[in-house]
Amino acid sequence: MNEALQKLQARLGHAFRDATLLERAITHSSFLHEHPEAVDNYQRLEFLGDAVLQLVLTETLFTLFPDHREGVLSKRRATLSKGSFLSQLAREIGLDASLRIGASEEATGGRVRASTLEDAFEALIGALYLDSDWPTVRRIVLDLYGSIPDRLGSHEDTDNPKGRLQELVQPLHGNQALRYDVVRTTGEDHAREYEITVFLLDRALGTGRGPSKKSAEEAAAQAALETLKTAPKN
Repeated sequence: MNEALQKLQARLGHAFRDATLLERAITHSSFLHEHPEAVDNYQRLEFLGDAVLQLVLTETLFTLFPDHREGVLSKRRATLSKGSFLSQLAREIGLDASLRIGASEEATGGRVRASTLEDAFEALIGALYLDSDWPTVRRIVLDLYGSIPDRLGSHEDTDNPKGRLQELVQPLHGNQALRYDVVRTTGEDHAREYEITVFLLDRALGTGRGPSKKSAEEAAAQAALETLKTAPKN
């Protein structure tokens, strides 16, 4: 086993009992075209690994956020399992350096392609599951993710602050707790600026400005998220 695979196993904290599983998990289909002696590529393992990963994340989110509804949990699971996130995890553990890919795929950037890394990461999870058991693969996956709340905080959709604010307050205060009020309008008709404050019940959480009501509401929601983030915990 080469040095890259040894480093990969060290990062995972797992030494494969069946080395062929690990080899399959890092083998791109293009490699087989040039190396017919290779047994298989990672596509079937990818199918299994996707299901294993979804279950680990589903169980973890269900436990971590007992007050959150199904829709919110589904969105958070999607954030943690989307391609860009998995390709990042793959790079963090050095999976890109371990891949076996064909020369033509290498020449066109296949080793660093996000879709390739995503697929290989899922295949690796599938291989880990087959080589060990549920408690082991669950532990490894959660170790790779680290703090789930921190991961979510740095990766959740920043383009929808109103949605994130609604998801945050809904479990405690219900669907109608937020109110966006226009507090000031300035400028000529062709250069209007709106100032909007968002209230949680009767408490002002944040104020934002923008050339449209929508942009001002989004700015206010972002300010409110920052307010809630820095508020002292009871």
